[in-house]
Amino acid sequence: MILQLTDVCKDYNRGKTLVPVLKHINLNVERGEYVAIMGPSGSGKTTLMNILGCLDVPTSGKYMLGELEIGAQNENALAEVRNKRIGFVFQSFHLLPKMTAVDNVALPLLYAGVSQKERRKRAEEALKAVGLEERLHFYPNQLSGGQCQRVAIARAMVTNPELLLADEPTGALDTASGDQIMEIFQQLSSQGMTIVMITHEPSIAQCARKVYHIRDGQILDGAFTKADAPGELGGDGYGEA
Repeated sequence: MILQLTDVCKDYNRGKTLVPVLKHINLNVERGEYVAIMGPSGSGKTTLMNILGCLDVPTSGKYMLGELEIGAQNENALAEVRNKRIGFVFQSFHLLPKMTAVDNVALPLLYAGVSQKERRKRAEEALKAVGLEERLHFYPNQLSGGQCQRVAIARAMVTNPELLLADEPTGALDTASGDQIMEIFQQLSSQGMTIVMITHEPSIAQCARKVYHIRDGQILDGAFTKADAPGELGGDGYGEA
């Protein structure tokens, strides 16, 4: 098991009012799984992603990332987890505009203390893996949206993380670019990468092997698992697990 959430709740204080955002979340993800968490705006999916990515901690309940209990870690330890064990892909790319593609990809390795020569080598390899070997020295404003997202994926993968988290990874892209990004995720999944993706789009969620639905801060009972053969578990290729 790479991650396990047990009875996780997250509350926020709004003035004198306590607002529950996540309510008794239970979620298990095995190593190598490709999971989508699907829900509408305001369902709590972004808060859940922040907790999975160690950007926030639960109000109550337990989050285990492998053998590590996240709620028991201090901020320095959480920063190290984010740098070395988790890769992030966001809707808005979060590339630094004054850095080239290769320098953006190498940035997590700088924080990890990797030598300059090794940083450059690994960043170039990561960009080649997503088909951008001819765009190494381009700046974000010289790249298309789909190319920027491929740079972001290369940056997420350059540290060889245990877990890849993707938050609406195609939300800022046209359909053709979004399809290319989903193909990259499929390739990563086939290579054994554990992927958890947040989305509100059914067509994107169906790229995953398993789909959970979140609504009003709660994960609905059961996951939908893609059939080995189309139609085996229903007309859309999914059946309730």
